[in-house]
Amino acid sequence: MLSRCNFIRGAALAALAFVSTQDAWAQEAKMNLFKIITVKDEIIIGLTAEELQALGGNDASAVAHALAQKGDLTVWQYNVHRGPNGELQQAPSAKIGLLASASLRVEPYTTPYQIVPHP
Repeated sequence: MLSRCNFIRGAALAALAFVSTQDAWAQEAKMNLFKIITVKDEIIIGLTAEELQALGGNDASAVAHALAQKGDLTVWQYNVHRGPNGELQQAPSAKIGLLASASLRVEPYTTPYQIVPHP
C-alpha cells in the first residue's frame, strides 16, 4: 500500500515528466512567422527552425537572402482561424510559391494567438 507521502512524490514526478514532455514538444513545434510585403499585399508565412536552417539562417534576412538567391520559395501561408475549441489561432491555410520579383521586404511577425505547426 502506498503511503500518502510516496503518493504525493509519485504524482509530483509524473507532473514534472508531463511538463517536460510538453515543453519539448512545444520547442519542436515552434514556428517562426514572417510577413512578406509585396507591391500588392502582405502575407504571413510560417517556417520551422529546421526549414530556416535549410535556408541558411534563423531570421528574416535568411528568408530574404534565400528568396533572392533561388528566385522562388515554396512555403506555408498562415492566417487567423478558429480552432476546435473556438479560440483564435494562427494556422496554415495553403502551401504557396513566393517569387523574388514580387517581394519587397521580409520581416519577423508576432501574433497574440497560438501558432499551429504546418504539416
